[in-house]
Amino acid sequence: MSLSASSRSQVPPFAVMDILARVDELRAAGRDIVSLCAGEPSGGAPSAVSASAAELHASGRALTYTPALGTAELRSAIAGHYRRWYGLDVDPARVAVTTGSSGAFLLGFLAAFEVGDRVALARPGYPAYRNILAALGCRVVEIDCGPETRYQPTPELLDAAAREHGPLAGLVLASPANPTGTMVSRAELSDIAGWCSANGVRLVSDEIYHGITYPGAPLDDHSPRGVCAWELDPEAIVISSFSKYWGMTGWRLGWMLLPGELTPAVDALAGNVALCPPAPSQLAAVEAFSAASYSEADAWVAQYAETRRTLLGSLDALGWGPAAPADGAFYLYAELGDQLERFRDSREYCRALLEAEGVALVPGTDFDARAGHRSVRLSFAAGPAAVGAAVERIQRFHDDSRQG
Repeated sequence: MSLSASSRSQVPPFAVMDILARVDELRAAGRDIVSLCAGEPSGGAPSAVSASAAELHASGRALTYTPALGTAELRSAIAGHYRRWYGLDVDPARVAVTTGSSGAFLLGFLAAFEVGDRVALARPGYPAYRNILAALGCRVVEIDCGPETRYQPTPELLDAAAREHGPLAGLVLASPANPTGTMVSRAELSDIAGWCSANGVRLVSDEIYHGITYPGAPLDDHSPRGVCAWELDPEAIVISSFSKYWGMTGWRLGWMLLPGELTPAVDALAGNVALCPPAPSQLAAVEAFSAASYSEADAWVAQYAETRRTLLGSLDALGWGPAAPADGAFYLYAELGDQLERFRDSREYCRALLEAEGVALVPGTDFDARAGHRSVRLSFAAGPAAVGAAVERIQRFHDDSRQG
């Protein structure tokens, strides 16, 4: 009898991994490549965080295990962040620090859902949600969300999904969302949270892009950086991260706000799965909540906003569209328009663009297996110079393709 990988582990690979591997090959061969694949801020961690880490390592202090849910100091600092941004009084005991938001999703899903539970997601959406859930034995219900609902789920769509697939146990909601950047308003989130409460559905709110928002987004004076689900539903799982607003992707540090009944389960699971989040990252990350760090992060957001404005102004020249509104985060998700007359799908388009002009984008098939062949995602986190160069190359690629 031959041995094989479990059926639960058979999640689809990301097409972008092939793109990134080719980027490495081309760079090794001396090609100048503009990679707009990764949702990775170019600025890095705030200065105070980096300085704290440098001092920590220079001190020779032993870096030992921390409590499974994080140090008391960092959990208290995160609770203070919720007072500052949302006016919420969060008990630090309900804060779980995790190894990136990815660790939070794994632990949160394990604690909240049983094998066979149906969990709903918006499509297009971040592929790791469905892949982690599938690997845990949950049944993923993808809800097609288009421009008519700003690519976000609604109670009506949730009702239809429950009628078609059966009762739901959970809903993963992202606002701002990856890849579309769209957000839900306070009223829309209230309606969704009310539907979840009435139907016994656990809301999992991905808020890792909070703080990265732009003019025209559905925000209000009470929560100008995004509405936290705990403002409306204390039984929700709220997930966030230091990776995006603070630019700390490689530090691998995220967190959850947990309902009381899930906290002991997550504590036990975290101790078994990872023992604890990275100790040096935790010790330095306290400085992310200083006034200077908030100011630095906001300056990066202002740069994203300027890059976004330039990019949106180039859409007609690129011939792409329609595009998602990009209320927040740092992505442009757009249909390829008449380019699909020249290329079979977005994967072929992305491969050809990379080879011809050295610009790396993510094909929409990573985010939407149904209609993603028509779309691409561009990350403008790389900054205005990289995006400006990419737009010029893409326009040249389109001109050459027409002539060819």
